[in-house]
Amino acid sequence: MTGYNTDSRAARISEPRADDQSTESAAHQANQRATDGGRRPPVVVKIGGAKAVDPEGAVSDIASLVGDGREVVVVHGGSTAVDDTLERMGIEPTYVETPGGVTGRFTDEETIEVFEMVMAGKLNTELTTLFRNAGVDALGLSGVDGGLLTGPRKSAVRVLEDGKKKIKRGDHSGKITDVNVDLLESVLGNGYTPVVSVPMLGENKDSSVTPVNADADRSAAAIAGALGGELIMLTDVTGIYEDPTDPSTLIESASTPDELEAVKTAAEGFMTKKVMAATEALDGGSPAVFVADANSDAPVTDALSGTGTTIHRSVFQEEADQ
Repeated sequence: MTGYNTDSRAARISEPRADDQSTESAAHQANQRATDGGRRPPVVVKIGGAKAVDPEGAVSDIASLVGDGREVVVVHGGSTAVDDTLERMGIEPTYVETPGGVTGRFTDEETIEVFEMVMAGKLNTELTTLFRNAGVDALGLSGVDGGLLTGPRKSAVRVLEDGKKKIKRGDHSGKITDVNVDLLESVLGNGYTPVVSVPMLGENKDSSVTPVNADADRSAAAIAGALGGELIMLTDVTGIYEDPTDPSTLIESASTPDELEAVKTAAEGFMTKKVMAATEALDGGSPAVFVADANSDAPVTDALSGTGTTIHRSVFQEEADQ
């Protein structure tokens, strides 16, 4: 099974409500938190779980950043490891296409049990151990712990099958609307580096809660937005390409609404969700999002210096000014 080699203030970020009397946007509140007391905003680093992603460079680079006093929150994926485990158990992973053309996992009851076992168990433990071996005081957390990531459960999803829109029931996934910022800031303030994985805590219609799946990129985006931190999404390519098959067409940055639309148009496959996550992070309060190569010697430092694709929050600010 694919895994990591261990040898080598509760804040709501819900969608706007009609009865919300607050005059401050979530983005403004997040930025205010980030600048209070002169603290630099944290860096949220999402490490992908694909087989082609080697976390060693990111671990070493993050250790250097933490050693220099920068606060970092790590969020990791692991869908490949989940699929490998499902297949070993004789269970075929199920992926569905939404009417909007986005492909995603359908998480039935058996699959969410494997997610709990692999993501919050094996992979989170292994990655936390890697960081501790690198001198980082890492603390593994799932989205369930302390209600870190919560929101409504989606028990049914709209899918496209044979060109027809259908409702597929029995899903165990959720939409993150709440991030426990108090918990993260307490952990960071005490010198720990959180290493976060799904599952999140899904709220059922009867007010009970249950562990459910959530996309790791969008989980990282929710955390970055709530903390007002920069988001770095490390993957197995250099960034977002105008032509997905040609690395020489790398889009270096997007700062305007038109440039953001160009990025959205260029994104295909797995990159579509990363761009979706990027816009959610920026809209939530993150000042910038970086999509960069996980396999460079210093991937986080390289991303912050602009070697991949950088999407700035001004893609929304300029739009709002028009």
